[in-house]
Amino acid sequence: MALKWELINKLIPDSFWRMNYRCMRYRFALEREKDTFRAVALGLVFLSLIPSCTQNTAILGTPVNQVVLPVQARAERVVQTEETREELAKMSAVKENGVFKEIAGIPEYRIGPYDVLEISSYTGDKVKSTTVTVDARGRISYSFLDNLPVTGLTPSQAERLLISKLSDYVRNPRISVLAKEFNSKSATVIGEFSVLRSTTYATKAASGRINLKGKTTLTDLIALAGGYTIQGDIRRILLIRKGQSYVINLYDIMEKADESQNAIIDDGDVVNIPELPEYGERVYVLGEVNVQGVYPLKQAQDLLAALSLAGSYTKLAKEENTLIVRGYEAGKPPIVMMADVKALLRKADLSQNIRLKDGDLVYVPRMLIGDINDWIVNMTPLLNLLLYPGQFDAYYSDKKVLTVK
Repeated sequence: MALKWELINKLIPDSFWRMNYRCMRYRFALEREKDTFRAVALGLVFLSLIPSCTQNTAILGTPVNQVVLPVQARAERVVQTEETREELAKMSAVKENGVFKEIAGIPEYRIGPYDVLEISSYTGDKVKSTTVTVDARGRISYSFLDNLPVTGLTPSQAERLLISKLSDYVRNPRISVLAKEFNSKSATVIGEFSVLRSTTYATKAASGRINLKGKTTLTDLIALAGGYTIQGDIRRILLIRKGQSYVINLYDIMEKADESQNAIIDDGDVVNIPELPEYGERVYVLGEVNVQGVYPLKQAQDLLAALSLAGSYTKLAKEENTLIVRGYEAGKPPIVMMADVKALLRKADLSQNIRLKDGDLVYVPRMLIGDINDWIVNMTPLLNLLLYPGQFDAYYSDKKVLTVK
C-alpha cells in the first residue's frame, strides 16, 4: 500500500493536495473503502473532481487591462445633402398635392372615397342639409343625381358641379358643400411621438394613423400626434415618401424659422422620429447577478456601473472571471475580454473597470470557464436572440419544434 501511494505522490505533486483539500478527502475514502464497487464509484468521483480542483485559473479571454482595442470610427449619422435640401424646399412650397389644392389662393381639401359631405340646398331663407358618404368608387348620389364622381374635387369644385348638373332639373339651384369627415387621406407616424407613447392619446390614434384634413405641414402633423417625446431625436426626423427618405432637422424649422424644411405632408407619407442615440444604446448583463436584464448605456457606461444596475453579483458568482463580449456579429468571432471584478472591488484595480460600448454583453459566470471557445459556441443562440431577434425568428418561424440540446 505504501508503494501505491508513493507512486501516486510522484504523479501528483504535493501542491495539489495542499490546494485541494476536498480532493484529499476522496483519497482517504478510497483507502478505507473495502467494498470494490463503492471504491470504483468513489474513484470515478475523484477523477471527475480533478479538473475543477486543479484549475485555479480559467482559460480566459483577453484581460481588459491588457487588451488593445482597434480605434473605431465614429458611427456615421444620417445627414442632409444639398440635393435633399432642394427637394425639401420644393415639397414645402407646393400649391397642391394628393390632399389639397389651392383655389383662389385658399387651400381646399380634395374629396376621396369614404369621406362624408354635408350638402346644403337653399330655397329663400330655408336651408335643407343632407349628409352623403362618398362610395368606394369616389361617387355620390344627391337629389336627382346618381353616381356623380367627385374624387379629387375640392368642396367648391363639387358645388359648381352639382349646380351645373341640377340646373337641368331645378331653376337657379343654390348649393353649398362642406366636408364633415375626412377618411380618405392619411399619414403614418412612428417612433417617438406622444400619440404612440402616452396613454393620454391612446384612444385618439394609437395605431399611428393620422387623418389629413387639408394642407398639413410637418410641424402640423407633429402637433396632431401630440408632439414628440423627450427621447426623440428631432434633429434626424425621417420623412418617407414613395420609397424615398428625407432627413429633416426640426430645430432648423423651430429655431431658425427655416420653412424650406417644413415639408407639406402628402397622402401616404410616413414620418419617423427615432430615439436619441443615448436612449437607444443598450448593454446586456447576464449570469450570476441579482437582476439580469438590458440597461441603457447612458446609465451603464462602465463595468462597475452595469453591475450596480444589475444589483451586483450573487454569492455563486466567479467575479474574477467576468466576461465582456463585444462586436458580436452572427457568424463572426466576437472580441471576448475578461475582467477581474474581485480585484476591482477589493484591490481598487481600476484597470479592470472597462468602459462599455453599445451592444456589449457582460456575463458573470457561476464557475470558472475552462474553454472560452466552447463557451462562445454555447452562448451563440442566446447572443443571436438578444442582438438579432429578427434573424432568430425568421430561422425558427418555419420549424414546428424547437429542439434544445
